[in-house]
Amino acid sequence: MDILRLQKEAQKKIEECRSLSDLGQLHTVYLGKNGEINTLLQNIKNLSLEEKKTAGKQINELKQSLTLLLSDKKISLTEKQSNDTKIDVTLPGKQFPRGTVHPITIAISEISAIFEKIGFIRMSYPEVDYEYFAFEALNMPATHAARDDFETTFLSTPENKKFGRMVLTPHTSNGQVREMLRVKNPPIRMINIGKCYRPNWDPTHTPMFHQFEGLCVDKDITIAHLKGTLDYFVKEYFGADTKIRLRPHHFQFTEPSFEVDITCTACKGTAVVNGNKCKICKSGWLELGGTGMTHPNVLRAGKIDPNIYSGWAFGFGIERVIMMKYGIDDIRNYYSGDLRFLQLF
Repeated sequence: MDILRLQKEAQKKIEECRSLSDLGQLHTVYLGKNGEINTLLQNIKNLSLEEKKTAGKQINELKQSLTLLLSDKKISLTEKQSNDTKIDVTLPGKQFPRGTVHPITIAISEISAIFEKIGFIRMSYPEVDYEYFAFEALNMPATHAARDDFETTFLSTPENKKFGRMVLTPHTSNGQVREMLRVKNPPIRMINIGKCYRPNWDPTHTPMFHQFEGLCVDKDITIAHLKGTLDYFVKEYFGADTKIRLRPHHFQFTEPSFEVDITCTACKGTAVVNGNKCKICKSGWLELGGTGMTHPNVLRAGKIDPNIYSGWAFGFGIERVIMMKYGIDDIRNYYSGDLRFLQLF
């Protein structure tokens, strides 16, 4: 058993080793399960008793020596590898993916801030409400088309004797009378932002959507105050060059009532883009939403005397104003979960 020869051979190979992978192979060759040390130990059985004692001691000393040599060499190679690796500290770090705020959340924050500047307080009213606040209190009789099952989602809950059935509120206007009853004595300047529900699903409608409702009640409130407020909002949100117009319309809860149009954000009201007719508006105007002077019956439902006070209200869809601002043509993008769309904001 040439233990001395094996020791010299192993020591030389370990000292000449230049990589951690090669060093791992040497560890297997000498100290592995089928390595040289274990082979020597297995061959001890062929020696005499005296030779066994001497050989066993020498083999154990060899094993300890090789273990120490391999360990020291590993440390040396690791340090050398670390020193050889050049790091440019001026390079940018790794870019890790991160989330972003949803465009609807962004719009809600922007709209709230715009109205806060002119004294409107942000309120929140039930998404599940009685049909009294969603309809009767807003001067909408039982025969009104909006109260049909095809337009409104009614819940299978017991009917309240005073307030009727419960609904997933189809508009944020249910907060108007509730706000009047809460304040009791005007002035009232309220902006109500919340979710609404209507059983529709197409490129411009979703079963759940968001609205923001404005309500102003005080003495001597006129259409001039209404138009001035809307003009302020569209210029703040869409841009200083945006104009508005009011078209006569009919809503049960306002009188007189108007549809609000703004100049198209794509063609700037010219109806022409690059010499061609604007595909978004076709006329230079886009419909924003509905508004009008608060109906006397709605004021009475809120315990406010219409002979002393007057007011106005409007209701606009948040998804719609985002679509108009950025030229998005399909409202369903907001709820698709497509990160490619959400990362645009």
